[in-house]
Amino acid sequence: MAKTKVLLVDDHPIMRQGLTSLLNQEDDLEVCGEAEDAGGALERIAETRPDLAVVDISLKDSNGIELIKDIKVRWPKLPVLVLSMHDETFYAERVLRAGAMGYITKAEVSNVIVKGIRKVLDGEVYVSEALASKMLSRVVGGAQAASSPISKLSDREFEVFELIGQGLQTKEIAQRLHLSVKTIDSHRDHIKGKLEIDNATDLLKYAIQWTQFERGS
Repeated sequence: MAKTKVLLVDDHPIMRQGLTSLLNQEDDLEVCGEAEDAGGALERIAETRPDLAVVDISLKDSNGIELIKDIKVRWPKLPVLVLSMHDETFYAERVLRAGAMGYITKAEVSNVIVKGIRKVLDGEVYVSEALASKMLSRVVGGAQAASSPISKLSDREFEVFELIGQGLQTKEIAQRLHLSVKTIDSHRDHIKGKLEIDNATDLLKYAIQWTQFERGS
């Protein structure tokens, strides 16, 4: 019986090595390719035609959420599972909206990762029980989206906000995202408006504090 082919997209070689060892131990799974950034991921998908792509959010010089959107445009039937170090509270719903079928944090034990992969391959959405309960409560109760002001940001604005929090200047952000400085300035204005922040200095402080908190620094 042919094994199910899994493509790994992660910018940490040790993580890819560990996942490859884990998945290749399974009788029905095999890692068919690896990539460290979005461009490489798209090339590997075209070459290997995997049955599933496991994608991290933070990639080398690229963003996993935008990659997911690109994958779904080019290969709409290819399921994507996100495996990330980031707190699912801020990221899981964004990746699901982008087209992913599940979200798992890297802190989970190996059997949970394999379970998530199998669920997604079976056509199911896989998230933690805590997140599933939270999402269901909002649907049943008719509640608004997460109360965090960050939830107001679009995916691109959120990406710019993160890079601001990493200390990048406008020109550096524009180069990283392959956008014009004018476009980044526009995103910054929208971010300040949505977060009710008056100036660039306060935005920088807020973004740095949020980034440090999200990373557990």
